[in-house]
Amino acid sequence: ILGNGLVLLLLFTVLTSAMAYLSMRPLLMAIGASEHTIGYAMDYLSVYLLGTLFVEVSVGLNTFINTQGRPGIAMCSVVIGALLNIGLDPLFIFVFGMGVKGAALATILSQACSAWWVLHFLTSRKATLRIERRYMRPDRRIIGATLALGVSPFIMASTESLVGFVLNSGLKVYGDIYISALAIMQSAMLAVSVPLTGFAQGFIPIVSYNYGHGNRERVKDCFKIVVRVMFSFNLLLVLFMILFPGLVASAFTSDERLIATVEHTLPVFLAGMTIFGLQRACQNMFVALGQAKVSVFIALLRKVILLVPLALLLPRWMGVMGVYAAEGVSDAAAAVCCTLIFIWQFPRILRKMAR
Repeated sequence: ILGNGLVLLLLFTVLTSAMAYLSMRPLLMAIGASEHTIGYAMDYLSVYLLGTLFVEVSVGLNTFINTQGRPGIAMCSVVIGALLNIGLDPLFIFVFGMGVKGAALATILSQACSAWWVLHFLTSRKATLRIERRYMRPDRRIIGATLALGVSPFIMASTESLVGFVLNSGLKVYGDIYISALAIMQSAMLAVSVPLTGFAQGFIPIVSYNYGHGNRERVKDCFKIVVRVMFSFNLLLVLFMILFPGLVASAFTSDERLIATVEHTLPVFLAGMTIFGLQRACQNMFVALGQAKVSVFIALLRKVILLVPLALLLPRWMGVMGVYAAEGVSDAAAAVCCTLIFIWQFPRILRKMAR
């Protein structure tokens, strides 16, 4: 699995990076770049794409270190990249005067160091599971099983990009400031989504292990902990952002007009996120329990089935606020639907375990 995973990682990284590089300008314009911002976007992306392989190796293979019960080593790879990036950004941007290209170069150099750290461990004698050439021969069964379970988180991530196309295209009509406000709000949401994603990567193997061993009580105990942590963490951070939108915006910009725009739109944008911790808990439990089809449907429900049509329809009656409201409505509706499906399916899964 490690060998085939590395092969897939390299293959998909090269293919997607090449596609993005060849269609860079139309892609950025479709996402929402304007004639005022396209130069900055192309400067950044043209450099960043050259180092995408480092990013994917450091992030993608890090999970294989966690799987071996070495979270400290896995954490070091993240810390190395983050600290180097923080240090190199001001050096390249201001001292060397490289501007946006400097920010991109700082990112890929720091990630290259993280990638070296990960590969060094996975090829050393310290690793329980090591990368070996003989295991890198593609195996159809392993690749098929990997893609089947991986398609749900892939859809979750890729539909975020699809939504970026739709929302930014809708906001482009109203001016660049609304696109900038959306960028700030989506960046602020990472403070919620990234820790929860990390938590999910931690509990999914534990649930899967106990599910495979038929330990129903441990699976139920895991779910109780998961839903409490994910729901409460999500709720508290989202409520803080809704109650103090100006404070959130000021962390990203000093532009008074942009801060005022975020203050006006952020409560609407994040309203549905208050209960979204339920979906994160239930959907990741479905992945842990091997319920790939249900997990895929839930991933499609939020972004493709609900958000995209709402983002196209609501602005007709609500104007620019309709674009932001589409996110809130789809998040709340998807969370409720996902929770109801889980309440219906989870007992059936447990009964199947008993049999």
